[in-house]
Amino acid sequence: MNRFTALIYDRFLMGASQQAGLAERRREALASARGEVLEIGAGTGLNLAVYPRDGITRLVCTEPNQAMSRQLDARSFEAPVAVEVVAASAEQLPFEDASFDCVAGTLVLCEASSPPAALAEIARVLRPGGHYLFLEHVRSVDHDHAKMQDRWAPVWRRMSGGCNCNRDTLATINASPLTIESAEIGRFPKAPKIVKPLLIGSAVLPLT
Repeated sequence: MNRFTALIYDRFLMGASQQAGLAERRREALASARGEVLEIGAGTGLNLAVYPRDGITRLVCTEPNQAMSRQLDARSFEAPVAVEVVAASAEQLPFEDASFDCVAGTLVLCEASSPPAALAEIARVLRPGGHYLFLEHVRSVDHDHAKMQDRWAPVWRRMSGGCNCNRDTLATINASPLTIESAEIGRFPKAPKIVKPLLIGSAVLPLT
């Protein structure tokens, strides 16, 4: 994602969706965040205001894009606790094993260079019994819709700065060291049809 895209992200790319219900979906996705929390790909910080006001003792946000991380810093006052911003990708998290009680990610895996590697890193930094909370636009379960996503994926990727519209993210999470606890497919409000299917849920790192 380039600097210009980062600058218009909140108002022009996400603004209508946020107002039409995406902000509330973010709140639902992050409602169970507790303890020491890591958010991967925090972007401009649209999640900061919707985290629970109680129960979070530490909040670390990673964001590799410098233009976005500056906006994230400026918005840090909206978070329930002080925010630590770290420049890092989801595939290479600079934290020790079992560092966090919870990892959160919203609209991240669509742009990850390797979603399996990102999920392996999420599992690595989670403590046993810790939770991964996710909100991602995904590949449609409808065959015709999925074929349309496949057809337009290269164009969408170029237009959006690297976003993939047709990833089967639920299958990727299922193939990771994490165990799905809940998963629901809804609709991305005020979004193009190719990114309409919206996955919200949670997974856990097993105790053994």
